[in-house]
Amino acid sequence: MLALGLMSGTSLDGVDAALVETDGEGVGRLGPSLTVPYAPARRDALRAVLGGRGAVAAVERDITLFHAEIVARLLAEAGVSAAEVDLIGFHGHTILHHPDQRRTWQIGDGRLLAEATGIAVVNDFRSDDVAAGGQGAPLVPVFHRALAAGLEAPLAVLNLGGVGNVTWIGGDGALLAFDTGPGNALIDDWTLAHTGRPVDEDGRLAASGRADPAAMAAFARHPYFDRLPPKSLDRDDFRGFAQGLMHGMGAGDGAATLTGFTAVAVARAAGHFPAPPRRWLVCGGGRHNPVMMAALRATLGAAVDPVEAVGWDGDAMEAQAFAFLAVRSWRGLALTFPETTGCNAPLSGGRHHHRL
Repeated sequence: MLALGLMSGTSLDGVDAALVETDGEGVGRLGPSLTVPYAPARRDALRAVLGGRGAVAAVERDITLFHAEIVARLLAEAGVSAAEVDLIGFHGHTILHHPDQRRTWQIGDGRLLAEATGIAVVNDFRSDDVAAGGQGAPLVPVFHRALAAGLEAPLAVLNLGGVGNVTWIGGDGALLAFDTGPGNALIDDWTLAHTGRPVDEDGRLAASGRADPAAMAAFARHPYFDRLPPKSLDRDDFRGFAQGLMHGMGAGDGAATLTGFTAVAVARAAGHFPAPPRRWLVCGGGRHNPVMMAALRATLGAAVDPVEAVGWDGDAMEAQAFAFLAVRSWRGLALTFPETTGCNAPLSGGRHHHRL
């Protein structure tokens, strides 16, 4: 099937879109992709409804129609008609994620997107898993395993979006996956508050300061890191704790410390793996930050490379994953597993909206 995946991540930077040919088990051809940044006003509107507050319905409609525009743009650039696309995998945008309370909320109107594009849509990928007692995240491990076929294992695929998550892949294809801790979200929020810029471009703010060793040591003692996986996080779960450790820091020192927090979280995550990975492959926006990558290499003491080192596109991977997962959902194949979300048995999911 030819599927188009759409991803709006917790970092609030924009929407990724990608075309993938797949049967939901192996990955055929990875087609064109694009990223469309959120305009500041739309980003602010999304930020205002985090936690399920405010004008959620209006924001949901707006971002759904924005996704429809992105679908049209990608198809035009790829020279593909809507009739040629079998499915859209529409993640939507997570505004609340509390799986321990059996609650997760991704805004995005699947029926409206099917109406606007004329293409069948799969959305709401997480709710069934959370309702069944799973964490509802991460969802991408089964895609990582399909991509990594033929690579030397054990292998760790680390995604650094707003929240960090990792997939450990064993030599026999075994999976373990969970959220590591903060990714870019706390750094982005700090940078915005201190410079007015939404991201720490190339880690320049962090490079101008020094990480606070006492804060790093205190951060490493957070009880989340001792919890056995699978486990997952809301974007802001570490906000209050991190802010308490950073009282009085200047802009550069704060950015350096938060960058260090992310690396510490990943190192603590590695302690849960059944065997040390031979290699770490990093996707998501964090791999563009040289200060972050240096911190990971220093902390992990292992080979750490951006996923481009093995020919993958780190900017498109999550969108590609939701194209792949949409096909799995359509075919009734499992999206989540006891080893990835903590559900009791392999479980499919998603809501299907037929071509209108």
